[in-house]
Amino acid sequence: MRVIIDTNLWISFLIGHQTQLVSKILTDQRFDVYVCNRLIEEIRDVVSRGKIRKIVSDTDINELFSIINAFCVEAVILKEAKSNIRDPKDLYLLSLAETIDADYIISGDLDLLDLHMHKQTRILKLSEFKSMMLY
Repeated sequence: MRVIIDTNLWISFLIGHQTQLVSKILTDQRFDVYVCNRLIEEIRDVVSRGKIRKIVSDTDINELFSIINAFCVEAVILKEAKSNIRDPKDLYLLSLAETIDADYIISGDLDLLDLHMHKQTRILKLSEFKSMMLY
């Protein structure tokens, strides 16, 4: 199954709130976790903010990107998706989902979660994904 993990969950992973669960997803042979340049850029932007920098070290940030490089598949978005999403800055995640024929986007972002589906991709909270996968 093809999975996209939204930035807010990568940040939770970084600060330790979802460490075990995200680690389990990344190492589960049933899943391929995808990223793209825009997702990496958004993660970089968020981790550079003062609020986050106060609670994580450079080493933590470097480890996060090492994990992403080791366990994720990088994809290039081929075209922009069309959607009525409330926050257009999240449109790239839907574009990535279309590009890779994603099965799931896992997110904590209500703008995405309110969609429930985008074409073939289910959009779920981490807790829903966890229950569905029997973790």
